[in-house]
Amino acid sequence: MNLARLDMNLVVALRALLEERNVTRAGRRLGLSQPAMSASLARLRRHFDDDLLARAGGGYELTPLGAALLERTAAACDLLERVFASQTRFDPAAETREFTLLGSDYGTSVFGAELARVLHDEAPGVRLSLQQSTPAIVENPATSLSGVDGLLLPHGIIDGIPSLDLFEDRWVCVVAADGPDLLTLDDLARLPWAVYQRPYDAPVTRQLSMIGVSPRVEVSVQSFQMLPNFVAGTDRVALMQERLARQATAPVKVLPCPFAAVPLREALWWHPLHARDAGHVWLRETAARVGAHIQAIDAEHMKDRFHNA
Repeated sequence: MNLARLDMNLVVALRALLEERNVTRAGRRLGLSQPAMSASLARLRRHFDDDLLARAGGGYELTPLGAALLERTAAACDLLERVFASQTRFDPAAETREFTLLGSDYGTSVFGAELARVLHDEAPGVRLSLQQSTPAIVENPATSLSGVDGLLLPHGIIDGIPSLDLFEDRWVCVVAADGPDLLTLDDLARLPWAVYQRPYDAPVTRQLSMIGVSPRVEVSVQSFQMLPNFVAGTDRVALMQERLARQATAPVKVLPCPFAAVPLREALWWHPLHARDAGHVWLRETAARVGAHIQAIDAEHMKDRFHNA
């Protein structure tokens, strides 16, 4: 495909047509007349040798190719916007740019909240959008990250794209406030579990399988922050990151794991197209400072626990 021969405006028109499924609404969305939008649709139909929009009753529906192009076209438009929004200089005190990061509630709560505080002080015009990641990230991380600024995710799930280590965390066990003061490996096999589970990241199963324990799962949720609520007042146990477990407001107790749990190493991942963008370079440098600050706070807490022991 020779891109020089393509009218890039057709990409924008294609997205509007596929999303609106109506020529008039698509034209109104782009500020074009109905005849101009019809002409764009005709050119797109010739290019793809497909109707893209087929009449169905009183409206239109997507053809199989149109449906396949819907997500790809949105991703292409997002990518083009980011390519042409790239900057050679970035003044955080004066910019009004928005940065979008994907991640779990753990990354958002522990890292995102601290990053937002720094942006408030250093870049008051910069907006931070924190969104929940989906399984599509693991299936095709490069494509999924082309339309956002980064992903907060531990090592061990994706690879092959640039990343920056932020901080480490420990896995701990969480039980009810009136539960045991110590857990054994037999307890982990005997007690019911509340677990964080999603298709690409099941930390309990991954950690316990290495020591030959199959957790008896009673409750499965897709939010780490919800786990303490499903442990409080029960004999259930949950595996959580220590920083997030210490923030819990539910009546629970945080205990050390009775096995050598592999530490969690949180990282920021991004698409290579952001490598030289001045705004993104500033974001990565700021993220590194925030991660180092979070790690330093943990070191101080460890020192205090040692002196108080």
